[in-house]
Amino acid sequence: ISYLSEMMNFPGVLHGDEEVRRKILLAEKNHKPVDGHAPGLRGTDLKKYVQGGMARDGVLISTDHECFTKDEAEEKLKLGVKILIREGSAAKNFEALVDLLNDYPFQMMFCSDDKHPDSLVKGHINQLCKRALNNGIDLFHVLQAACVNPVKHYKMNVGLLKPGDPADFIIVKDLSGFEVLSTFIDGIKVAEGGITKITAQKSGLINNFHCSKKEVEDFKFAVTEFPKTIEAIVPLDGQLITNKQKVKPIVEGDHFLSDTENDILKIVVVNRYYDAPIAKAFIRNFGLKKGAIASSVAHDSHNIIAVGVDEQSLCEAVNLVIENQGGISCVDGSSSPGKVLALPVAGLMSNEDGYQVAKAYIEIDQAAKELGSQLSSPFMTLSFMALLVIPHLKISDLGLFDADSFTFVN
Repeated sequence: ISYLSEMMNFPGVLHGDEEVRRKILLAEKNHKPVDGHAPGLRGTDLKKYVQGGMARDGVLISTDHECFTKDEAEEKLKLGVKILIREGSAAKNFEALVDLLNDYPFQMMFCSDDKHPDSLVKGHINQLCKRALNNGIDLFHVLQAACVNPVKHYKMNVGLLKPGDPADFIIVKDLSGFEVLSTFIDGIKVAEGGITKITAQKSGLINNFHCSKKEVEDFKFAVTEFPKTIEAIVPLDGQLITNKQKVKPIVEGDHFLSDTENDILKIVVVNRYYDAPIAKAFIRNFGLKKGAIASSVAHDSHNIIAVGVDEQSLCEAVNLVIENQGGISCVDGSSSPGKVLALPVAGLMSNEDGYQVAKAYIEIDQAAKELGSQLSSPFMTLSFMALLVIPHLKISDLGLFDADSFTFVN
């Protein structure tokens, strides 16, 4: 174990949750860094958070990759926190933060967090290096952030090209475009011209998918009382945080329905570990005009999460995921069969060729956008709607959850 990863339960840190505290103290005792995960946290709460929720000097939680404004990042930097400039498929913070790199070259790193395969085949950290140079960042500050700071901070077993170090390095065409020509690990060339020299190992399947297929009736949202407004999740394109909004529901008989005209769609979470009641709520900003999308990548519990305009489409999308023991799916609300990208390894990963997976992902992503979604990455955005510890409103298999009050919402 190299470090304690992503202490994203920042309410647990602030309120002294016993299990959270034990994890942090165990990491400290073993001289392991503790990764932070605290989007939007500022002021007194931020200071308490980086101290691990304990009144003491120094920084226990020493990084953050969730800053989405320059002011937020600089406040954390001044406390001694190291900032990772994150650019993923859904959350993109590079443009907001990159200018800080010239002022804090020894406290910053790059990272690619939650990046879909179609993006990965084009590159990751090398792309950020090129963009940083184009933004006027000093070359050696770029190299410090990309190559040196991560190795030192995480005490990685990777050579820094000092005498006696393992010969771990890449050869690039030039120090402006950062096009990678070849890669060496421990002195052995492992990739050249974009082609790996590492022998592929076929993965076996390990999974924990035990729910049965669902019926359309399971997705009906019964009304027990008739409120004038209900809470809806409002995702923000390019961010993990969500807003919450009171919306007027459509009621037909004794059921809530999606309202495509006002972009108020049904969102559901299906427990994939055993059969249980389906959690239902409403969400805006997905923009679907027909059909549904579903995914078993749903941080952090990885149940099945789906958004759709009607019960039939939701049922079909969810059942495609169940049939494949994991994956992402898209149905268009017609009689034509839906699309599914199977993820049979833990319901989270494919055991097929990465380039073929990237091609399949491009096709299903396009299909989701053809349903009407204007989100840059609808499946990645969907996966974070179940991440309960990130403000402000999310959904779990137990229902709608308010991350600010840390309570479930009726």
